[in-house]
Amino acid sequence: MENHIVEYHPLQPFLPAHAELLMLGSFPPPQKRWSMNFYYPNFNNDMWRIFGVLFFNDKDYFVVNGKKVFNKDKLTDFLIHKGVALYDSACAVKRLKENASDQFLEVVKYTDVIDLLHRLPHCKAIVTTGQKSTDLLRTQFNVDEPRIGESMPLTFGSRTIKLFRMPSSSRAYPLSLDKKADFYRKMFIDLGMYEEF
Repeated sequence: MENHIVEYHPLQPFLPAHAELLMLGSFPPPQKRWSMNFYYPNFNNDMWRIFGVLFFNDKDYFVVNGKKVFNKDKLTDFLIHKGVALYDSACAVKRLKENASDQFLEVVKYTDVIDLLHRLPHCKAIVTTGQKSTDLLRTQFNVDEPRIGESMPLTFGSRTIKLFRMPSSSRAYPLSLDKKADFYRKMFIDLGMYEEF
């Protein structure tokens, strides 16, 4: 039987104090695939292109000119301005294959999302960015799984928070960049957080 190493999350949660939206992926890809030291670091992942299309009508808005790298400072400035927090639903995993696929992640430890919400007093919504993340979140809350692009109410103390389920930003997910961006646009409009620059 193969002995897989436990990987611990290499990033701290990104939690702007006034954040209204918490985005939860599953777990970062292997570091050899990173183009920057931040969330969704794989240059082939379309998350930051989705944000570029949404808010700037430019899929390469967060790309460093002439390089296969995202501009971390530009991203973090924008996310702080927009009120978007980031982390992942797993904080320790075993990678059963040396790739970024969720289906080959064995979760060793779930993220304490309740603790994250205590640290985000203005948070009014959580978005999970794939099936694995959705499944992991639902282990901590009694909430039905939303359809892709839709939301379900989630009770957290005296707060009611919307849980949105978005399509994966991985290029392995069979949906065009523009269609993925449309799902995110509807969510930001619903939350009153949408404005084009």
